[in-house]
Formats: sequence, C-alpha cells, structure tokens
Amino acid sequence: MDDLAVDKKFIGKQYAPFVYEVGREKIKEFAKAIGETNPLYLDEEAAKKGPHGDIVAPPTFASLYAGGPVGEMLYDKELALNLMMLVHGEQDFEFFEVARAGDTMTTNCVISDISEKSGKSFVTAETMTTNQNGRPVVKARWTFVIRG
Repeated sequence: MDDLAVDKKFIGKQYAPFVYEVGREKIKEFAKAIGETNPLYLDEEAAKKGPHGDIVAPPTFASLYAGGPVGEMLYDKELALNLMMLVHGEQDFEFFEVARAGDTMTTNCVISDISEKSGKSFVTAETMTTNQNGRPVVKARWTFVIRG
C-alpha cells in the first residue's frame, strides 16, 4: 500500500452515537439563513394548522444532526485522513420522517467503504438517524476524496 492509501481495515468502523435536540428557534434560524420562506418552518400558528402540527425543519437541516458523527470520523487520529488534501465528494439523504421541533435525534455512523482510484482515496461513511421514539428519520451517505 502506498502512502496515499487509506487502510481498508477501517471498513466497518463505527463511531459513538451523536445526539442532537432539534430546537424550534434553531429551525427558524436555519430556514432564514438558507432563504426558506415556507411557513411550516417559520410560523408557529401556520405550522400548527399544517400536516405535522408544529414547526418542522427543512430537509437540509438534516446535515446538522446526521453529519454530527461524520466530524468524529474526519478527525479520527487512527484513521489519519489528510485533511489538507480532502474534499467532500458527494452526499445523499433518504428521508423517512420530518424533523420536528422538540425531537431528539440519535445518529450512528459507520465507514462503509474505502477504495482507491487514479491516485485518490475514497472514504464513504453511512449514517442512520432515529428520533426519540426509535423511528428512522434519515439515512445518509457521505463520500470524501483524499487527493494525491
């Protein structure tokens, strides 16, 4: 293995669960920051009359709680990723339920794949987030490229 490669022995490595409490004001702040105007994200009275009965988070809010343990992976001294050469390759989300104000999210993370191509290392992590009732909220896949 050359000095650019990430050791495949880390496939399957899991990280400690990341717990995140979804706050009503955090949802509103996030929605405003991304230019979202949907009243289900901003207006408590409108949201109460909506299909979810309360403020819900925009889908991209998931990056806050679903990405929490990914940061632990990126800074894992044992994995020793070269952050100076790392770029975020891609990510995708599969949603099962909306995130509501007051939810407590728990996200688990596992390294699902490590591969090499054209002198670059590719590290993929998968996260699964459940709410306080144990119901799945979002499954995410995060791929990072470490350039040679």
